[in-house]
Order: sequence, then structure tokens, then C-alpha cells
Amino acid sequence: MRWLATAAMVLAVAGCQSAYYGAMEKVGVHKRDILVDRVDDARDAQADAQQEFKSALQRLDEMLQLDGGELEAQYNKLNDDYQASKEAAERVYDRIDAIDSVAQDLFDEWEDELDEYSNDSLRRQSERSLRDTERRYANLLQSMQRAAATMDPVLDKLQDNVLYLKHNLNAAAVDAIRGEYRSLQADVAELVAEMETAIAESDAFIEAMQEGRE
Repeated sequence: MRWLATAAMVLAVAGCQSAYYGAMEKVGVHKRDILVDRVDDARDAQADAQQEFKSALQRLDEMLQLDGGELEAQYNKLNDDYQASKEAAERVYDRIDAIDSVAQDLFDEWEDELDEYSNDSLRRQSERSLRDTERRYANLLQSMQRAAATMDPVLDKLQDNVLYLKHNLNAAAVDAIRGEYRSLQADVAELVAEMETAIAESDAFIEAMQEGRE
């Protein structure tokens, strides 16, 4: 039955996660540390995505300045930039999923361990720290997801332009997509702004988590 296969897969993944956490804890790396590392990785992925999208926009701008001759070579470069932007976007989404996975596991563990305190004062302090961390994380996740969502319209427009040029590689085709450039430029500007906000949120979250270790 399909549901049995799905359940088995979920259990296998959960088992792998538990084994991974257990192995990391043996060398002194806990879920909190893993979360910080993954936020750091996501921040880098967002910075990379920014550059890839800006490069693709610049490549399209250069192509619009051409008047025949080098169109095919420039198209190939534009297509490469589009593919690189697509891969960068996938990495950003993957990093966000990885962050949320360990964050939820950390918060579940932290919540369960509150019941293990015998000292009420320490338990309350720990619970306040948990709630503060959850709030900071919620803001971070929202910022990252909002920034990631701005990549989709840019990818769609880049894909449309690349496909159109692929089948109509001439000066008339280049002229036809000229009107799309300003719209794409505005979308990339929004993407860069949202990414900068998410990167700043990442830096603040990492700093707060590291301060909590001191």
C-alpha cells in the first residue's frame, strides 16, 4: 500500500536524522550549532543567488546592445547565466528546508526538556529563552521565504526571454524583448533588496545564537 511505503520512508528519514544528531553530539556539536551552521550556509547561498541574477540581467542588457554578429555567442552566455541562476535558486530553497528541519527538531527537544527541570526558576528562564529564540527564528524564516519568493518571477521572465531568443535569434527578436528588460530590472532590484534584508536577519540571528552560548 502506498501509505505504508510513505510511512516507511518517513521513519527511515527520521531514523537517519536521529543517527546524524547522535553522531554530531558525540563530537560536541548540538542541534543549536547545526542550526547556526545551516543559517550561515543559507546566507551564503542567498548572496550567491544575488550575484547570479545580477549577472544574468547584465548579460541580457549587453545582448540588447548588440546589432547582429555576436548574437549566438551572447545568447549562449545568457542561457548559461539563466541556468546558473536557476541552480542558485534551488540551493536557496534547499538551504531553507534544511534550516527549518533542524530548527523544529531543536525546538521540540528544548520543549520536552523543560519538563526535566526540578528548579522552577531555571525552567522559567529556559522557557523564556526558548520563546525568544522561536520568535527570532520565525522572523528569520519569514524573511528568507519572502526573499526566495522574489526569485520565481525573475526566473520565469528569464526563461521566457531565453526560450524566445533560442527560436528567434535575430535582431528583430532582440528588439522584441527590449520592452521586457525594464520589468525584469525592477524584479531583480526587488530581489536584491529582499535578499539583503534576509542576509541581515541571518547575521542578527547567528549573533544572537552565539551570544546565547557565551
